[in-house]
Amino acid sequence: MSYNHGREERKWRLWKEAEERTLRESGVDNATIEQLRIEDRAVFNSDRHFYTHQQEAGTYLETLVESEQHTELWTVCDLLNEIENDELYQILLTVDKRTLQIALLKMHGYTTKEIAPIVCLSAGAVYARLDQLKKKLKKFNW
Repeated sequence: MSYNHGREERKWRLWKEAEERTLRESGVDNATIEQLRIEDRAVFNSDRHFYTHQQEAGTYLETLVESEQHTELWTVCDLLNEIENDELYQILLTVDKRTLQIALLKMHGYTTKEIAPIVCLSAGAVYARLDQLKKKLKKFNW
């Protein structure tokens, strides 16, 4: 939500009036109350600048994220085409297609039990293939 200066100003004014009323009832002199008002106003203004700039930065980051093209990887070919590191690419070429399909489904958030019927394997076989893939990838220098 964006920063609304008018709303925040009203909230600050109501808070400040209630505080000053309490201070007067407690016997604090007007000079001290005025000094507190000046200091609190300075804090309010610095907060206003912070929230305004924070909103501008947030809006900029949101538009930047929206403008980026996110490639969805749905096939093994898509996965292999996105690999930029030659060593990793060579390792993944040695892995069978079904294991790469399992890895792709894992990347999309499927559980192992959900993956098993999709690739026509038991859950234990899916675990074993993922374990073999992990062992191969451990050899890769990140």
